[in-house]
Amino acid sequence: MFAGLLGVASGAVFTGLILYAAWQDVRSRRIPNRTVAWLALLGAVYSVAVDPAAGTALRVLGGFATGLACWLPFYALGWLGAGDVKLFAAAGTWLGPVRTVEGALIGALAGAVLAVGWMVWSYGLKRTATTLSVATAAPAILAPDGRHIDRRRTLPYGVALAVGALAAAWLPRTLLFQ
Repeated sequence: MFAGLLGVASGAVFTGLILYAAWQDVRSRRIPNRTVAWLALLGAVYSVAVDPAAGTALRVLGGFATGLACWLPFYALGWLGAGDVKLFAAAGTWLGPVRTVEGALIGALAGAVLAVGWMVWSYGLKRTATTLSVATAAPAILAPDGRHIDRRRTLPYGVALAVGALAAAWLPRTLLFQ
């Protein structure tokens, strides 16, 4: 996706912003709106610079909408934060709709690995094995009770989404999408 001098420089900016957002999520369990806004704005600029055709706006808006559509249901269920959803929608402005779907699938796979690792770290191996044997594991991982959630005990899902976005950008067609 990032070919040529402009592509590599743009890819470095994309990577830096995505990694910064993931780091912020790990550090504070928040992804700054300013970072997301810069990611979306620069994604639109990059898309226009690479392909100034009339379809570019559809690619940018389609990628943004696809990113929202992939993760908004999980926000509505309370399983993800709004920053995670906004981060992936903003990444979609760089990726376009097809790469955004691919990134979402890779992010979901990375999220599963992250969730299991996070459970083992937070609760220990025995409780993790017990929890994973129950069909309702996902809500228990992300929101153990209806009570106030200690942010240090929540999963920084922005890390998994960053892995998905970066894989879709730097290794397109990883999942054999056209």
